Amino acid sequence: MDIDSLLTPFNHFGVNLGLERILQLLKNLGNPHKSVPVIHVAGTNGKGSVCAYLSSILTAAGYRTGRYTSPHLIDWTERICLDEQPIRTEELQQVLLEVKAAITTRGANATRGANATRGANDSENSSPTQFEVLTAAAWLYFAQQKVDVAVVEVGLGGRLDATNVCEEPLVTIVTSISFDHVQVLGSKISDIAREKAGILKYKCPVVMAPLPADAETVVRSRAEELECPIISPCIAHQISPTLAEYHYSQSKGKDIKNYQSLQYPLSLHGAIQLTNSSLALAAVEILQNQGWLISESAIIAGMEKTKWLGRMQWTTWKDKKFTDRRLLVDGAHNPASAKALRDYVDTLGVKSIFWVMGMLSTKDHTQVFQALLRPEDKLYLLPVADHSSAQPENLAKLAAEVCPRLKSCNVHTDLFSALDTAFSESDQSQDLVVLCGSLYLVGYFFANRSN
Repeated sequence: MDIDSLLTPFNHFGVNLGLERILQLLKNLGNPHKSVPVIHVAGTNGKGSVCAYLSSILTAAGYRTGRYTSPHLIDWTERICLDEQPIRTEELQQVLLEVKAAITTRGANATRGANATRGANDSENSSPTQFEVLTAAAWLYFAQQKVDVAVVEVGLGGRLDATNVCEEPLVTIVTSISFDHVQVLGSKISDIAREKAGILKYKCPVVMAPLPADAETVVRSRAEELECPIISPCIAHQISPTLAEYHYSQSKGKDIKNYQSLQYPLSLHGAIQLTNSSLALAAVEILQNQGWLISESAIIAGMEKTKWLGRMQWTTWKDKKFTDRRLLVDGAHNPASAKALRDYVDTLGVKSIFWVMGMLSTKDHTQVFQALLRPEDKLYLLPVADHSSAQPENLAKLAAEVCPRLKSCNVHTDLFSALDTAFSESDQSQDLVVLCGSLYLVGYFFANRSN
């Protein structure tokens, strides 16, 4: 069976937060997560970047390093990596078959001795979600591969997320807290913070990004309850477009070594990466204090090699004249990530931005537009294929209200006609075309582009 066939049956159960199903499934598999040292990363934005930095550094330091992130852009195998390489398709198929067998065994045991109707209902209610199946597969794979450490990104929230089964992580990280997934996590920043802070564990160090006041209060309160050392690193500063400096001695935490500073290459774009990279380096300091052998040269090499696809990534597009044109691609899908993207493009000195966008129906379209759009920009709207997409016509009306002085706003039926139009109307020397609004849209671009 291919991976889609193995996972599709569990897609029906959607998002269903809770730990009972994943804990039972992992128990059926022999509790593989208990043999894997873990760095656990939560937050609204920046989780993936921090995971990418850490796994690259740890791999460069010679440790056998697992990484689990979501969603993927093109292929399911992207979610589970070993030493910076995606799991092979055959290996993912094998661990998914083992997980599926554990689910089947559980279902049989649960219904034995019960009447058929009740047994069927129990089986449906207790069936794991697709994300839980993948998470169990990741834990099983990391245990089988005997990784030295796994860097694990929370899928949604934290407290009830399927990744939140590790009882004694090496370090936990809260990258940022802002509004996203409010339908599930709550409409107040304090509610969202409470869910993110759910990954904190007793006496486990927590690295905390700069947070809104209400969110910081919640995280600090939870950390104090659990006697967690809190490390709030000072943010690195930019020395050049590709070089940053991090000051160890200014880190606010008793458990941090009193080093002076480190200059390191910044391979990911945008000012937000000064924060994300600082969080990763603070976590590395904690690991060093725990006895992990991570040299300065390994840190520099790991930072230089870090890749995180689809996030402020430069690529090219052949226009109708078969000329290679610069294209900036970013998955910005909520207000905070949209602001980070706008801040970055504002540093590039271009005349106008040509936004090629699609968004999911569940996102805060108004605030995303407020963060991105400026007078003289052009907007090209399209649906996000194969997902619950916002209607481009409705987005066009909203964009006109948010930014009445847009130079133009067009609706397209598909991504590639939108890109063709945007590039045909833009000036290569003065304008910039940006594809953004959804990671699923970015994944569709990379999976289906023909040039």
